[in-house]
Amino acid sequence: MGYSCVMPHLVLYDGVCGLCNRAVRTILKRDQAGLFLFASLQSDLGRQLLERYGRPADHLDSMILLADYGESSEQLLDRSAAVLFIIRKTGGWWRVFGLIRLLPHSIRDRLYRLIARNRYRWFGKYDACPLPEKRYQERFLH
Repeated sequence: MGYSCVMPHLVLYDGVCGLCNRAVRTILKRDQAGLFLFASLQSDLGRQLLERYGRPADHLDSMILLADYGESSEQLLDRSAAVLFIIRKTGGWWRVFGLIRLLPHSIRDRLYRLIARNRYRWFGKYDACPLPEKRYQERFLH
């Protein structure tokens, strides 16, 4: 199944994080248009992009979104801004979670950081990045 990503968005995520992997699977299910591509922060591409944006290579505590990936309009969003962008683009019933945008940015990111600090304890940690389902493999970059 091919995807026509006119302007793809790249989600960089912690590949060994249970919560992050669940989030990726949820996005894949909701993203019927194929708007999102994925790469783990631990991958060569993930590390290169972190470096390009002046982030440390061990910056694994945030989901990072590169909106309009590969375009001149490419923009980095992280933490709650990345989550809100994904919610807006994928639509459906879970857009209700977009109401968090009504909270001040500092509070949203404080909540995000609290979850990020505890994500392994609350949601588990893999020994290695799980492989995507075969039907989604072309949407994962290395």
